[in-house]
Amino acid sequence: MSDDHKSLQQIVDFRLEKLNKLREDGVNPYPTKYEPTHWSESIKTNYDELEGKTVNVAGRVMAIRKMGKASFAQIMDSEGRIQFFIKRDDVGEESYTHFKLLDIGDYVGVVGYVFTTKTGEISIHTDVITILAKSIRPLPVVKEKDGEVFDAFTDKEHRYRNRHLDLILNPEVKDTFVKRAAIIKTIRNFLDDLGFLEVETPVLQPLYGGANARPFTTHHNTLDQKLYLRIADELYLKRLIIGGIDRVYELSKDFRNEGMDRNHNPEFTMLEFYWAYADYEDCMDLVEKMVREAAEKVGALQVDWGGMDIDLSKPFKRVPMLKLLKDATGCDLGDVSDDEIQTVCKKNNIEVGGTWNYGQMLDELMSKLVEPKLIQPTFIIDYPKAISPLAKVHRNGDPNLVERYELFIGGAEFANSFSELNDPVDQRERLEAQAALKEKGDEEAQPVDEQFIQAMECGMPPTGGVGLGIDRLTMLLTENRWIKDVILFPAMRPEK
Repeated sequence: MSDDHKSLQQIVDFRLEKLNKLREDGVNPYPTKYEPTHWSESIKTNYDELEGKTVNVAGRVMAIRKMGKASFAQIMDSEGRIQFFIKRDDVGEESYTHFKLLDIGDYVGVVGYVFTTKTGEISIHTDVITILAKSIRPLPVVKEKDGEVFDAFTDKEHRYRNRHLDLILNPEVKDTFVKRAAIIKTIRNFLDDLGFLEVETPVLQPLYGGANARPFTTHHNTLDQKLYLRIADELYLKRLIIGGIDRVYELSKDFRNEGMDRNHNPEFTMLEFYWAYADYEDCMDLVEKMVREAAEKVGALQVDWGGMDIDLSKPFKRVPMLKLLKDATGCDLGDVSDDEIQTVCKKNNIEVGGTWNYGQMLDELMSKLVEPKLIQPTFIIDYPKAISPLAKVHRNGDPNLVERYELFIGGAEFANSFSELNDPVDQRERLEAQAALKEKGDEEAQPVDEQFIQAMECGMPPTGGVGLGIDRLTMLLTENRWIKDVILFPAMRPEK
């Protein structure tokens, strides 16, 4: 009876019987070490040099065609797949008997010479086979018949919950994470070459800040203290700028206790860097170059992102926020009352909460009317002061504007940057205003961080700062539309 007609427990029990048989025959089905000499794709690429020569490969059995005195099987290693041919007369009766106890999913090592079958497939003629790991639980193997794939491992939720199976059965998934690593490495090298120092700052913090977000909370028993998982690295990195580290960055895990959707996971990876004596325009130039270099590294200057054709090779647009809003609403929203902006929201069929302030309504107008239309890379620049408590007042003399930008691509935000506020008096006033909003019910408003303000009172040079989402950048450059596709183990709801 084939595995198709057995229950899971029957399959497991049958495989356990095979495992016990191997052990009874003196075979260790889980040896300590094995040293392959070659890998599948390298053998195929260098076939002319390797034909007739002995190689040693290892991998997971992904297909078996057992016959009488000779059989074929296929193994998958870190590079791809390769077939091996095994004949009883070559390996001996005992070894061939043990081979016939193998199942799809088992790990084996194969020593043999390279040849081409009558059908033209590069293969290995087996001289010695070694069992490296006997699998007990069957894989949900994808089957093919008459050139058509069926029973594919395609259920997204199942794939996310069982990433090990996803990686085994969907080779493109591994490619995504190989590219993710290349993107991160490129960013590291880019910043290192510019003299930035990579650092690590606390994940557990006595006070959260640096962004408007709701934190995760915990309690440290020894300290008898409430602690927060960081929502951003900003306030610690700025202290390093104050301390004389003029160029500093961190690639970090941040955490926000917020909703989940295609672009948001409660645990995510951020790049934050701070650059003394620079401003937001310098940061725009740097981010554009860095994103383009990462795109070039993984061959993604032109991407199809959910049907949107995006070109990263051309200069990124730069447009003031209030101009975009005026184009969308017909109204100048730079200096209006809460009632006036609420009227604009209602006119554009945007529902607002009864306690919403100017900043919250402005954000909602942007998210509904403007941001979805920003397909090609666009820096939205020059934000209202009311929604940017950590940014420097604009040098153009408008007291209601700050030097801030956000990078949007494909209707999604990728980066946020300021000419950083370094006036401690102004900083205190703005954080106190944020704290007042928090008391009124804004759960995402920032608290007053007294230690940070005291550090700033020691003197902080003019500084440009950037936060860039690594997960979202990876989504774009690998043409994935869901953040869970670029996080190895995303947060999932409990199974029912």
